[in-house]
Amino acid sequence: MITYGHLFIGGSWVEPSDPELLDIASPHDRSVVGRAAQAQPADIDRALSAAREAFEAGTWRLTPPADRIAALRRFNALREESAQEIARLISLENGSAGWFTHAGQSGLTRQANAYLRAAEDFGWEETLAPSDAASPVRSVVRREAIGVVAAVIPWNSPFSSATSKLIPALVAGNSVVLKVSPENSLSMGFLAGLLERVGLPEGVVSVLPADRATSEYLVSHAGVDKIAFTGSTRAGRRIASIAGEQLKRVSLELGGKSAAVLLPDADIEKAVAGVKFGSLLNNGESCIAQTRILAPRSRYEEVVDALKDLVESLRVGDPNDRDTFIGPMIRPDQQQRVRDYIRLGIEEGARLVTGGPHVPAGLEKGNYVTPTVFADVDNSMRVAQEEIFGPVLVVIAYDEEDDAVRIANDSEYGLSGGVWSADEERALAVARRIRTGTVTVNGAPVGFDGPFGGVKASGIGREYGAVGLGTYTEYKTITV
Repeated sequence: MITYGHLFIGGSWVEPSDPELLDIASPHDRSVVGRAAQAQPADIDRALSAAREAFEAGTWRLTPPADRIAALRRFNALREESAQEIARLISLENGSAGWFTHAGQSGLTRQANAYLRAAEDFGWEETLAPSDAASPVRSVVRREAIGVVAAVIPWNSPFSSATSKLIPALVAGNSVVLKVSPENSLSMGFLAGLLERVGLPEGVVSVLPADRATSEYLVSHAGVDKIAFTGSTRAGRRIASIAGEQLKRVSLELGGKSAAVLLPDADIEKAVAGVKFGSLLNNGESCIAQTRILAPRSRYEEVVDALKDLVESLRVGDPNDRDTFIGPMIRPDQQQRVRDYIRLGIEEGARLVTGGPHVPAGLEKGNYVTPTVFADVDNSMRVAQEEIFGPVLVVIAYDEEDDAVRIANDSEYGLSGGVWSADEERALAVARRIRTGTVTVNGAPVGFDGPFGGVKASGIGREYGAVGLGTYTEYKTITV
């Protein structure tokens, strides 16, 4: 049993305002695997007060960038040393299959290194030459910290979401209050322990698990200068309205309903093998999952049959088993949500190719769903338009390339997507026409040096690399 009876506020473990601990349930069998303190508004006040005091005192923001970078490199090294334990904790509390949580550790390293490389070459202060040779005035342009950042993250990929905000915000010199989901109290408690070992100045960083009401209290607080949020589009709209009213800086990485476009010349075997990871990663509980499979009508049944064989071959079960590819949903309500969407697909008239709303045999004690494929799906159906956040794929037929692009773009979302073709230049041409923040060609992994984020209802702003780092800074111009 893992217990976190204190809260990490301003770099120290302190008594919570509410001594009652939350039970953390295993998604696999719903047994209690840990207990943890949860933050209340009084704890938010304390964290923000510490963050503001540290920022105004300048103990961190006035530290030279090279020293801030070195501190975050120490943090990244500590995380790498603890990779196996981190993966175990995420599987324990999230139900994410072990293959995913362990493979993700190298991704965290690449993500961090991309930010730190960008920070080393970042234009923290630059002098501009006078535009008028006769003018004696020169301009010094600085990139400075914004202030106190409220970073609010979801439960599905806690470490990735946390470090994608913590590292650039801290490297830029901000103070950060990281609000994490109650379900992730164990892995995020471990993260707080790593930050404690780094030894940042007092007040600079807090890590607080809390419910939605306390989250709203945080983002609405006058002591917050910027909100960095990853989560649902519905919550993002609420946060954007709060930020607009208070003129806070805001970045939002929201939901998705991404399309994988299989062009007529695509190698179907390779494309479907790519779908295994691009569409069903993390039990399907991923905002970038490509869950709309667009297949040419001339090869439609070939694609459907291949997807059926793939999904039926996947092991569903205990996330700690080596052969498990898909684990349980994180909570019973999420399990019910996915099963309800499967029932909806049947009601809408989609053809159930494999799967269904039943719980897999022998796994009734956990939050399991049966991976499902629907064919004969019209893009106007709710199962094609709404984010299900589970292992449910819909296969949509198209006639011509223009038709495929139209269907891919016929969504309120625009976060990710993919194109498969034997002709790379043709795939690139189609990728350029898809209105989304990220497109992969032939299953290429998402990079961390380029910006990541969405268009339309998938968000505002970008993360990763120099662009992501820049979102945690303000420009200041000094004329001399």
